[in-house]
Amino acid sequence: MSIEPATPVSQGSPSANSRPDSAVTDWAIRLFAVLRLSVGFVFLWAALDKTFGLGYSSTGEKAWVNGNSPTKGFLSFVDQGPFASVFNDLAGLAVVDILFMVGMFAVGVALIAGVAMNVAAVSGALIMVLMWAAEWPMAQSTNAGEPTGSTNPFMDYHIVYALVLFALVAVHAGRVWGLGRTWEQLPVVKDRKWMH
Repeated sequence: MSIEPATPVSQGSPSANSRPDSAVTDWAIRLFAVLRLSVGFVFLWAALDKTFGLGYSSTGEKAWVNGNSPTKGFLSFVDQGPFASVFNDLAGLAVVDILFMVGMFAVGVALIAGVAMNVAAVSGALIMVLMWAAEWPMAQSTNAGEPTGSTNPFMDYHIVYALVLFALVAVHAGRVWGLGRTWEQLPVVKDRKWMH
């Protein structure tokens, strides 16, 4: 199946809501919209599951609403890399829990809605890079000498997600099947490109 460059289209089509670049096809534009929605759901679901204990990564008794820390289980077991003790010290702190959960929720909602994509990309990438640093895939063994199970010395899904977030911004993915174009025209947002 070959994909031809997009031809000029009417104002209501996906191409009209994306960059005016003839190399971007209708198919690619829609694919980026699906990718945006998918990554948004990953962030949003993680926040909801940890908040309410929906039974995937967090059971009901481990839910944030039941007084449990959404960061303690992950950060207290960090046992590799140069920042292990820093992450261990941050585990379970209320301010860390709030920043993490609000960040995950806000990034997920922004991506799904297609709004504030620049802010969502930077925030989401920061969360992913911090999680990458906590897992420290470069380490082949933990500080206790056990194998980490790392499969790559640098690249892992956290870095891939961070790169995807910036790719979504680059192609204005929030304008297709999202509220990006409307958001960008709001008076408080229009002249502030960082809020797009």
